[in-house]
Amino acid sequence: MVVKKYGNRRLYDTEESRYVRLDEIAERIRGGADVQVVDAKTGADLTAPTLALIIFEDRNAARLLPVPLLLQLIRMGDEPLADFLGRYVSWALEMYLQARSGLGSLYNPFAALRPFPAPPTQERPRAPEGGTHDEVAELRRELADLRRTLKRKPSRQR
Repeated sequence: MVVKKYGNRRLYDTEESRYVRLDEIAERIRGGADVQVVDAKTGADLTAPTLALIIFEDRNAARLLPVPLLLQLIRMGDEPLADFLGRYVSWALEMYLQARSGLGSLYNPFAALRPFPAPPTQERPRAPEGGTHDEVAELRRELADLRRTLKRKPSRQR
């Protein structure tokens, strides 16, 4: 599905030759369609920001994230934020989906006994530019809390 986004914020589905809303795009994605959103004037790829809009507006997902976390994410520079989201959120979502589907324990009864693997690490994250030591310490505490929560999840499913 190729969608052109116009300056007036309207979205045009080039396959069906009609204007569409975000919720219609979301429904097509849920049905298995892949989507690419491009700026009608420049051809720039707008897929990622449009998908983020769908997540936060269509499902009212903003209410699911605590305000202090949102503030910390905004304070982080683009590179540290991309690193954090790319590594930890992708890993956490994958672990959640595996736990939710129970695939590990269906095919291997001993899988439930193993803890979740640690997220991939490359180098120790650096403090955000202009960030204070207290902000970094707070992020580390929040991350440790998330890890403890994830470790407790499998025991509830037994």
